Amino acid sequence: MSKCPCGSAKDLASCCGAYHDGAAAPTAVALMRSRYSAFVLGLGQYLHDTLAEDQRSDFDVQEFNESNGDTKWIGLDIRKTSEGGENDETGSVEFVARYKMQADTVAHHELAQFKREDGRWVFADCVMNPKEEQRVVTKVGRNEPCPCGSGKKYKKCCGAGG
Repeated sequence: MSKCPCGSAKDLASCCGAYHDGAAAPTAVALMRSRYSAFVLGLGQYLHDTLAEDQRSDFDVQEFNESNGDTKWIGLDIRKTSEGGENDETGSVEFVARYKMQADTVAHHELAQFKREDGRWVFADCVMNPKEEQRVVTKVGRNEPCPCGSGKKYKKCCGAGG
């Protein structure tokens, strides 16, 4: 038995292999991991079949199978998930997949969108190299009204320092 490429530390047969053999992935992150494993293992048909219906025409299984041997997959890092649970209809998974192609090491950073079609999770879309929302910090002047709503000047209220 071999370890699953998705990084779960489980055997392939009891992890992503079950999905590759036809079982439905229960969550968006499980589908994401199984798709990564399919890239590692060269399972082009599985990658095609787990795309949303409107995405499938853009994926050429034969082309993938012919070119995949040039890639050595190094690892998968799941950064963040949103929704995508067993009772959800949509979800997202932010991840970084690392691979080597010829002499170059590449970090593929993606925010993948998933949805259910006919009760099964499928890859729907993605944003490459997603950026976190910028936090905006507003500075309150000493003589401005205190943001706590007391009606006092900031310097006489929360900005008094002690």
